[in-house]
Amino acid sequence: MVTRDSAWPAGTPCWMDLQVPDLARAKTFYSRLFGWNCPEGPPEAGGYSVCEVGGRAVAGLGPQMSPDSPTAWITYLATDDADQTAAKIKGAGGQMLSEPFDILDVGRMGMASDPGGAVFGIWQARAHTGIRLANEPGSVVWNENMSRNFDGNKAFYHAVFGYQYGDIGAETYATMDLDGGPVGGIGAIGPEQPADKTASWGTYFAVRDADAAVAKVTELGGSVVAPAWDSPYGRMAVVSDDQGAVFALMSVTEPEG
Repeated sequence: MVTRDSAWPAGTPCWMDLQVPDLARAKTFYSRLFGWNCPEGPPEAGGYSVCEVGGRAVAGLGPQMSPDSPTAWITYLATDDADQTAAKIKGAGGQMLSEPFDILDVGRMGMASDPGGAVFGIWQARAHTGIRLANEPGSVVWNENMSRNFDGNKAFYHAVFGYQYGDIGAETYATMDLDGGPVGGIGAIGPEQPADKTASWGTYFAVRDADAAVAKVTELGGSVVAPAWDSPYGRMAVVSDDQGAVFALMSVTEPEG
């Protein structure tokens, strides 16, 4: 279990959120799947809710801002200076989809895409420091960047956030390391994948039992994208919610005692 009450180090995946056509439906789905409490935010938040496990923030749910916006989980990478990071993104071959702007007193954010086409956010924390619980059932346990531009994306994220890359024995997958430790992964979408599979940042949520969680997803109206399989890091599955947002599940071992 990881808990944190201060801003995350620059480059760390620090927040995840989802904007959906039907917010009430999303709150019901994720509350029943993960046990989230998603209180309604203040009127000035426009319906955005910070969802919690045990009183600690784990993710955000909000209304879809445009009918053309894809329904997808977004990963936000921490920054100490959003404007400086935006300049680095553009200088390294990425694009700013929205230049940094303030959100009330909670933080400063921007939306970007990398050279491989994956969309991500940048977050400069103020009152909202990001996730306050990780690696515990119902919270985020891993984030990864997948694209068809593996080498280009590695160079991009190194230039912008200073990542080093850890070798896990896979030719087209590496850990994204800061200060000697992994904060996420980066990999290649292989030729065996469907041609329409797009680059993305993927979000893995921890669960106690991956198979039971997959069954719960389908019971709640979601779909199975990739059935559960065993990995050296835990049993995993890829699913989508009842509005089409894709995410992954990873089983975690219950603490002893």
